[in-house]
Amino acid sequence: MMELVVDKISQFQQFYDWAFSVADERVSDWPLMWGYTPTLAITAAYLLAVWVLPKMMEKRPALQLKVPLIIYNFVCVIINFHICSELLLCSTALGYSYSCQPVSYTQDPHEMRIAKALWWFYFSKCIEMLDTIFFILRKKNNQVSFLHVYHHATMFPIWYIGVKWVAGGQSFFGAMINSFIHVIMYTYYGVAALGPEFQKYLWWKRYLTRLQLVQFVAGILHACQSLFIAHCGFPEWMHWALIIYAFTILLLFLNFYVHAYIKTGRTKTRGEKGPKTNGHLNGHHTNGIYNKKDN
Repeated sequence: MMELVVDKISQFQQFYDWAFSVADERVSDWPLMWGYTPTLAITAAYLLAVWVLPKMMEKRPALQLKVPLIIYNFVCVIINFHICSELLLCSTALGYSYSCQPVSYTQDPHEMRIAKALWWFYFSKCIEMLDTIFFILRKKNNQVSFLHVYHHATMFPIWYIGVKWVAGGQSFFGAMINSFIHVIMYTYYGVAALGPEFQKYLWWKRYLTRLQLVQFVAGILHACQSLFIAHCGFPEWMHWALIIYAFTILLLFLNFYVHAYIKTGRTKTRGEKGPKTNGHLNGHHTNGIYNKKDN
Protein backbone atom coordinates (compact mmCIF):
# COMPACT_ATOMS: atom_id res chain seq x y z
CA MET A 1 0.00 0.00 0.00
CA MET A 2 2.74 2.42 0.96
CA GLU A 3 4.61 1.61 -2.24
CA LEU A 4 1.49 2.42 -4.27
CA VAL A 5 1.12 5.78 -2.52
CA VAL A 6 4.78 6.60 -3.09
CA ASP A 7 4.46 5.62 -6.75
CA LYS A 8 1.41 7.86 -7.24
CA ILE A 9 3.19 10.77 -5.57
CA SER A 10 6.19 10.20 -7.81
CA GLN A 11 3.97 10.15 -10.92
CA PHE A 12 2.26 13.37 -9.83
CA GLN A 13 5.63 15.02 -9.21
CA GLN A 14 6.82 13.98 -12.66
CA PHE A 15 3.66 15.41 -14.25
CA TYR A 16 4.02 18.61 -12.20
CA ASP A 17 7.64 19.04 -13.26
CA TRP A 18 6.77 18.36 -16.90
CA ALA A 19 3.84 20.79 -16.88
CA PHE A 20 5.97 23.61 -15.53
CA SER A 21 8.72 22.81 -18.02
CA VAL A 22 6.33 23.64 -20.89
CA ALA A 23 4.79 26.73 -19.22
CA ASP A 24 5.09 30.20 -20.74
CA GLU A 25 8.58 31.42 -19.79
CA ARG A 26 7.53 35.06 -20.30
CA VAL A 27 5.37 35.04 -17.17
CA SER A 28 7.53 32.87 -14.90
CA ASP A 29 8.87 35.81 -12.85
CA TRP A 30 5.59 37.72 -12.62
CA PRO A 31 3.80 38.06 -9.24
CA LEU A 32 2.10 34.81 -8.10
CA MET A 33 3.26 33.01 -11.25
CA TRP A 34 6.26 31.06 -9.94
CA GLY A 35 4.10 28.16 -8.72
CA TYR A 36 0.56 27.16 -7.87
CA THR A 37 1.03 27.44 -4.10
CA PRO A 38 0.19 31.18 -3.72
CA THR A 39 -2.99 30.84 -5.79
CA LEU A 40 -4.13 27.77 -3.88
CA ALA A 41 -3.29 29.41 -0.53
CA ILE A 42 -5.30 32.54 -1.38
CA THR A 43 -8.23 30.44 -2.57
CA ALA A 44 -8.10 28.35 0.61
CA ALA A 45 -7.98 31.54 2.71
CA TYR A 46 -11.05 32.80 0.84
CA LEU A 47 -13.00 29.60 1.55
CA LEU A 48 -11.90 29.71 5.19
CA ALA A 49 -13.15 33.31 5.44
CA VAL A 50 -16.51 32.28 3.95
CA TRP A 51 -16.83 29.74 6.76
CA VAL A 52 -15.36 31.72 9.68
CA LEU A 53 -16.46 35.32 9.12
CA PRO A 54 -20.22 34.67 9.42
CA LYS A 55 -19.59 33.06 12.80
CA MET A 56 -17.51 36.06 13.90
CA MET A 57 -20.20 38.50 12.72
CA GLU A 58 -23.10 36.54 14.24
CA LYS A 59 -23.33 38.62 17.44
CA ARG A 60 -21.89 41.81 15.97
CA PRO A 61 -23.81 44.60 14.20
CA ALA A 62 -23.54 44.84 10.43
CA LEU A 63 -20.82 47.20 9.25
CA GLN A 64 -21.71 50.28 7.24
CA LEU A 65 -19.27 50.28 4.35
CA LYS A 66 -20.63 52.89 1.96
CA VAL A 67 -17.34 54.66 1.23
CA PRO A 68 -15.24 51.46 0.91
CA LEU A 69 -17.89 50.00 -1.41
CA ILE A 70 -17.90 53.08 -3.63
CA ILE A 71 -14.10 53.05 -3.86
CA TYR A 72 -13.96 49.29 -4.38
CA ASN A 73 -16.54 49.24 -7.18
CA PHE A 74 -14.96 52.06 -9.14
CA VAL A 75 -11.47 50.55 -8.72
CA CYS A 76 -12.90 47.38 -10.26
CA VAL A 77 -14.31 49.48 -13.11
CA ILE A 78 -10.87 50.99 -13.79
CA ILE A 79 -9.08 47.62 -13.68
CA ASN A 80 -11.58 45.94 -15.99
CA PHE A 81 -11.61 48.89 -18.40
CA HIS A 82 -7.80 48.66 -18.60
CA ILE A 83 -7.97 44.92 -19.31
CA CYS A 84 -10.68 45.24 -21.95
CA SER A 85 -9.07 48.18 -23.76
CA GLU A 86 -5.60 46.60 -23.77
CA LEU A 87 -6.91 43.31 -25.17
CA LEU A 88 -9.02 45.07 -27.80
CA LEU A 89 -6.31 47.48 -28.96
CA CYS A 90 -3.44 44.97 -29.01
CA SER A 91 -5.42 42.11 -30.58
CA THR A 92 -6.56 44.53 -33.31
CA ALA A 93 -3.00 45.76 -33.89
CA LEU A 94 -1.81 42.15 -34.24
CA GLY A 95 -4.71 41.17 -36.50
CA TYR A 96 -5.99 38.51 -34.12
CA SER A 97 -8.65 36.20 -35.52
CA TYR A 98 -12.00 36.24 -33.71
CA SER A 99 -12.61 32.72 -34.94
CA CYS A 100 -9.51 31.02 -33.54
CA GLN A 101 -6.11 32.41 -32.59
CA PRO A 102 -3.03 30.39 -31.59
CA VAL A 103 -0.72 31.58 -28.83
CA SER A 104 2.42 33.46 -29.83
CA TYR A 105 5.10 33.13 -27.14
CA THR A 106 7.25 35.92 -28.60
CA GLN A 107 8.50 39.09 -26.95
CA ASP A 108 6.56 41.25 -29.40
CA PRO A 109 5.47 44.41 -27.50
CA HIS A 110 1.78 43.91 -28.31
CA GLU A 111 1.94 40.23 -27.38
CA MET A 112 3.53 41.17 -24.07
CA ARG A 113 0.81 43.74 -23.42
CA ILE A 114 -1.82 41.06 -24.04
CA ALA A 115 -0.04 38.70 -21.65
CA LYS A 116 0.11 41.44 -19.00
CA ALA A 117 -3.57 42.27 -19.49
CA LEU A 118 -4.41 38.60 -19.01
CA TRP A 119 -2.33 38.60 -15.82
CA TRP A 120 -4.36 41.56 -14.57
CA PHE A 121 -7.51 39.66 -15.47
CA TYR A 122 -6.29 36.74 -13.36
CA PHE A 123 -5.39 39.03 -10.47
CA SER A 124 -8.72 40.86 -10.72
CA LYS A 125 -10.41 37.56 -9.79
CA CYS A 126 -8.47 37.67 -6.53
CA ILE A 127 -9.58 41.25 -5.87
CA GLU A 128 -13.19 40.36 -6.64
CA MET A 129 -13.22 37.85 -3.81
CA LEU A 130 -13.83 40.95 -1.69
CA ASP A 131 -17.42 40.86 -2.99
CA THR A 132 -18.05 38.02 -0.57
CA ILE A 133 -16.20 39.65 2.32
CA PHE A 134 -18.28 42.82 1.96
CA PHE A 135 -21.47 40.73 1.96
CA ILE A 136 -20.52 38.98 5.17
CA LEU A 137 -19.32 42.12 6.97
CA ARG A 138 -22.63 43.76 6.09
CA LYS A 139 -24.47 40.62 7.29
CA LYS A 140 -26.01 39.94 3.89
CA ASN A 141 -25.23 36.24 4.14
CA ASN A 142 -28.20 35.32 1.96
CA GLN A 143 -26.18 36.70 -0.94
CA VAL A 144 -23.38 34.20 -0.37
CA SER A 145 -24.93 31.41 -2.42
CA PHE A 146 -23.37 28.27 -3.80
CA LEU A 147 -23.06 29.89 -7.24
CA HIS A 148 -21.44 32.97 -5.73
CA VAL A 149 -18.78 31.02 -3.81
CA TYR A 150 -18.27 28.47 -6.59
CA HIS A 151 -17.63 31.21 -9.13
CA HIS A 152 -15.21 33.21 -6.98
CA ALA A 153 -13.34 30.16 -5.69
CA THR A 154 -12.77 28.72 -9.17
CA MET A 155 -12.11 31.67 -11.49
CA PHE A 156 -8.89 32.65 -9.72
CA PRO A 157 -7.15 29.24 -9.91
CA ILE A 158 -8.52 28.54 -13.40
CA TRP A 159 -7.05 31.76 -14.75
CA TYR A 160 -3.73 31.01 -13.08
CA ILE A 161 -3.60 28.09 -15.50
CA GLY A 162 -4.69 30.34 -18.35
CA VAL A 163 -1.90 32.85 -17.76
CA LYS A 164 0.77 30.30 -16.85
CA TRP A 165 0.35 28.28 -20.05
CA VAL A 166 -1.67 30.27 -22.60
CA ALA A 167 -1.12 34.00 -21.95
CA GLY A 168 -2.29 35.08 -25.37
CA GLY A 169 -4.02 33.81 -28.47
CA GLN A 170 -7.58 32.58 -28.01
CA SER A 171 -7.47 33.43 -24.29
CA PHE A 172 -7.94 37.09 -25.14
CA PHE A 173 -11.56 36.68 -26.29
CA GLY A 174 -13.18 35.41 -23.10
CA ALA A 175 -11.17 37.77 -20.89
CA MET A 176 -12.02 40.77 -23.08
CA ILE A 177 -15.75 40.04 -23.11
CA ASN A 178 -15.86 39.29 -19.38
CA SER A 179 -13.94 42.44 -18.45
CA PHE A 180 -16.31 44.49 -20.65
CA ILE A 181 -19.31 43.02 -18.81
CA HIS A 182 -17.58 43.75 -15.49
CA VAL A 183 -17.08 47.41 -16.44
CA ILE A 184 -20.85 47.72 -16.85
CA MET A 185 -21.59 45.59 -13.78
CA TYR A 186 -19.29 47.38 -11.35
CA THR A 187 -20.48 50.73 -12.70
CA TYR A 188 -23.98 49.63 -11.72
CA TYR A 189 -22.90 48.67 -8.22
CA GLY A 190 -20.80 51.79 -7.83
CA VAL A 191 -23.78 54.00 -8.65
CA ALA A 192 -26.03 51.89 -6.40
CA ALA A 193 -23.56 52.34 -3.53
CA LEU A 194 -23.92 56.12 -3.78
CA GLY A 195 -27.33 55.94 -2.10
CA PRO A 196 -31.10 55.57 -2.64
CA GLU A 197 -31.34 58.87 -4.51
CA PHE A 198 -29.44 57.27 -7.39
CA GLN A 199 -31.77 54.26 -7.72
CA LYS A 200 -33.76 55.99 -10.48
CA TYR A 201 -30.71 55.72 -12.73
CA LEU A 202 -30.53 51.94 -12.32
CA TRP A 203 -33.60 50.89 -14.32
CA TRP A 204 -31.43 48.80 -16.64
CA LYS A 205 -30.45 46.15 -14.07
CA ARG A 206 -32.60 43.42 -15.68
CA TYR A 207 -30.83 43.91 -19.00
CA LEU A 208 -27.48 43.44 -17.29
CA THR A 209 -28.63 40.00 -16.18
CA ARG A 210 -29.52 39.14 -19.76
CA LEU A 211 -26.18 40.46 -20.95
CA GLN A 212 -24.44 38.12 -18.52
CA LEU A 213 -26.43 35.17 -19.89
CA VAL A 214 -25.51 36.14 -23.45
CA GLN A 215 -21.86 36.25 -22.37
CA PHE A 216 -21.91 32.65 -21.14
CA VAL A 217 -23.68 31.34 -24.25
CA ALA A 218 -21.37 33.31 -26.57
CA GLY A 219 -18.30 31.98 -24.77
CA ILE A 220 -19.44 28.36 -25.13
CA LEU A 221 -20.38 28.75 -28.81
CA HIS A 222 -17.15 30.57 -29.59
CA ALA A 223 -15.04 27.84 -27.96
CA CYS A 224 -17.01 25.12 -29.76
CA GLN A 225 -16.54 26.61 -33.21
CA SER A 226 -12.84 27.13 -32.51
CA LEU A 227 -12.50 23.54 -31.34
CA PHE A 228 -14.55 21.76 -34.00
CA ILE A 229 -14.39 24.07 -37.04
CA ALA A 230 -11.50 26.55 -37.03
CA HIS A 231 -8.68 24.30 -35.71
CA CYS A 232 -6.05 27.00 -35.23
CA GLY A 233 -3.69 25.11 -32.94
CA PHE A 234 -4.83 26.64 -29.67
CA PRO A 235 -4.60 23.91 -26.97
CA GLU A 236 -7.70 21.72 -27.09
CA TRP A 237 -7.60 21.09 -23.32
CA MET A 238 -8.11 24.82 -22.76
CA HIS A 239 -11.14 24.85 -25.06
CA TRP A 240 -12.69 21.89 -23.23
CA ALA A 241 -11.97 23.46 -19.84
CA LEU A 242 -13.75 26.65 -20.91
CA ILE A 243 -16.75 24.81 -22.37
CA ILE A 244 -17.28 22.58 -19.33
CA TYR A 245 -16.77 25.37 -16.79
CA ALA A 246 -18.93 27.92 -18.63
CA PHE A 247 -21.68 25.30 -19.00
CA THR A 248 -21.81 24.74 -15.22
CA ILE A 249 -22.04 28.50 -14.62
CA LEU A 250 -24.70 28.86 -17.32
CA LEU A 251 -26.90 26.14 -15.79
CA LEU A 252 -26.69 27.67 -12.33
CA PHE A 253 -27.35 31.15 -13.68
CA LEU A 254 -30.31 30.00 -15.78
CA ASN A 255 -31.79 28.43 -12.65
CA PHE A 256 -31.50 31.79 -10.93
CA TYR A 257 -32.98 33.69 -13.90
CA VAL A 258 -35.96 31.35 -14.22
CA HIS A 259 -36.81 31.74 -10.53
CA ALA A 260 -36.09 35.46 -10.38
CA TYR A 261 -38.02 36.56 -13.46
CA ILE A 262 -40.07 33.89 -15.22
CA LYS A 263 -41.72 32.14 -12.25
CA THR A 264 -41.97 35.35 -10.22
CA GLY A 265 -43.52 37.13 -13.20
CA ARG A 266 -46.15 34.41 -13.62
CA THR A 267 -46.99 34.57 -9.93
CA LYS A 268 -47.51 38.33 -10.11
CA THR A 269 -49.66 37.95 -13.23
CA ARG A 270 -51.96 35.55 -11.37
CA GLY A 271 -52.11 37.92 -8.44
CA GLU A 272 -50.55 35.42 -6.09
CA LYS A 273 -47.94 36.06 -3.48
CA GLY A 274 -44.45 35.26 -4.62
CA PRO A 275 -42.24 32.70 -2.91
CA LYS A 276 -40.76 33.61 0.41
CA THR A 277 -37.16 34.36 -0.47
CA ASN A 278 -36.22 36.98 2.12
CA GLY A 279 -35.37 39.25 -0.80
CA HIS A 280 -33.31 36.75 -2.70
CA LEU A 281 -33.54 33.67 -4.84
CA ASN A 282 -30.91 30.94 -4.71
CA GLY A 283 -28.66 33.29 -2.84
CA HIS A 284 -29.13 36.17 -5.25
CA HIS A 285 -31.07 39.28 -4.48
CA THR A 286 -34.12 39.83 -6.60
CA ASN A 287 -32.51 42.91 -8.08
CA GLY A 288 -31.83 40.29 -10.74
CA ILE A 289 -28.08 40.45 -10.88
CA TYR A 290 -25.84 37.58 -10.06
CA ASN A 291 -23.96 37.47 -6.76
CA LYS A 292 -23.41 41.15 -6.15
CA LYS A 293 -24.30 43.93 -3.75
CA ASP A 294 -27.79 45.25 -3.08
CA ASN A 295 -27.23 48.75 -1.91
